[in-house]
Amino acid sequence: MTKLYEKKCIPCEGNISAFNYSEIHNYLKKVNDWEVKEDSKKKFFLEKKFKFKNFLSSQRFVNLVGDISEKESHHPDIIFGWGYAIIKIYTHAIDGLSENDFILASKIDQISNV
Repeated sequence: MTKLYEKKCIPCEGNISAFNYSEIHNYLKKVNDWEVKEDSKKKFFLEKKFKFKNFLSSQRFVNLVGDISEKESHHPDIIFGWGYAIIKIYTHAIDGLSENDFILASKIDQISNV
């Protein structure tokens, strides 16, 4: 079975439906410690906070996330500062979650020890 981090994000132009809660739950088992949250419009997104020993470590991590995001053509929202980074992922074109979001989360998990 192919692991999520081995897959490639497929460009989404809004021609698919966002995952329902059951689909989200199935994919959530395939990533490490990501939270499913809901925004004020009742749209789901993934979020995870990463902790680091200092600002430079946070910045390096965020730069790696940016590199992965560019390669996958799937871009998360990122907040970071001294010793932390918060990554928020959802598929903008469908205002919700798709397999791409979990692929990106899995790829980010692979670099979180750097």
